[in-house]
Amino acid sequence: MTSWLEQIDPGGHRRIKGLRLVAAYGLAAMLGTVLDRSYEFPGGHSLSYLAAGFALWASVSEGQTTRWLSTRDLAILNAAAVFGALIFVALSSIPIRLRLAGPEWILITGAFLVGYLKRFGILGAGIGSQIYIGQLLALSANITRQHLPIVLLAGVIAGVACIVPQVLREQAEHRVPSTVYSSFPDGRVSREMRMAMQSAVAALVIVLLNSVIHLQQSGWAITASTYVIVGSASGTSQRVRQRIVGTLIGVPLGILCLPISLHLSPLAWMLAAVAMITYAIALPDRYDVACGAYAFTLMVTLAVSGEASISVLAARAWETLIGGSLGVAAAKFILPLASVGILSSDTS
Repeated sequence: MTSWLEQIDPGGHRRIKGLRLVAAYGLAAMLGTVLDRSYEFPGGHSLSYLAAGFALWASVSEGQTTRWLSTRDLAILNAAAVFGALIFVALSSIPIRLRLAGPEWILITGAFLVGYLKRFGILGAGIGSQIYIGQLLALSANITRQHLPIVLLAGVIAGVACIVPQVLREQAEHRVPSTVYSSFPDGRVSREMRMAMQSAVAALVIVLLNSVIHLQQSGWAITASTYVIVGSASGTSQRVRQRIVGTLIGVPLGILCLPISLHLSPLAWMLAAVAMITYAIALPDRYDVACGAYAFTLMVTLAVSGEASISVLAARAWETLIGGSLGVAAAKFILPLASVGILSSDTS
């Protein structure tokens, strides 16, 4: 096993990353739970959920090699997640007659920023992703104006939770390759703007579709369409295939572990931790494996948290299929991108 791990992860850098993800998530969830039980904040039941989500995805997006730069980026990324949640709160107060459907329409703005901010390198891509994550978590937790102190406190907790494992690590990690795109001459639309428009249009279609057929978790479909769009139509198609394959494997495995999640929750959390370490190891090279590992983790954590509906859990699979298909369609028909101009690999 050690020899095999060394072949796929020389030096153990990705395993260290995976352990940091688990540590950041666990520490944020624990601190959020302790503070909520100690002080009983209004809406404090969402504190642990928000803090853990902020910390986890900030740790995923961070890709520096020195403690100082990593600490700086983690602080910025957690602030971006808080900003995203605040955007959700601000836009959700728009009178209902102006809404396309439910509050899911707000995710269109985050989807746009996920693509557009990639023009600023790995940190810009991470900021765009964290703004979207902040909106998505706020949507899932039904955050309103009354919960603004909870959002801010969650950002502080998440910052501490993901910076502490980073500072205490003994071994440096390899920097995650960022995506740099060549610019189009003669004032043509930039590659990042095209990606942003593709993501936003796909998200808009999902919002309109949700108003007609009422998807169970439309945020999952929007997330799928947003994160499969890369620097070319062919690259997007490949990424969609990998995401669908991984999700169609991870979701059933997670559902099969439902009895463990309901009756042996410590074992379920350990399985989820192993899956997230697998996610970190696989993400740069095997997007399908990474998607499968995360889908499994999501199923297990939802079940442990009390969501035992098979229809809701299974919705992750078919809504990923919907989102991925719309992502491919947007990449092919909305300002399509040729397979040129990518100077380094995309791992977001």
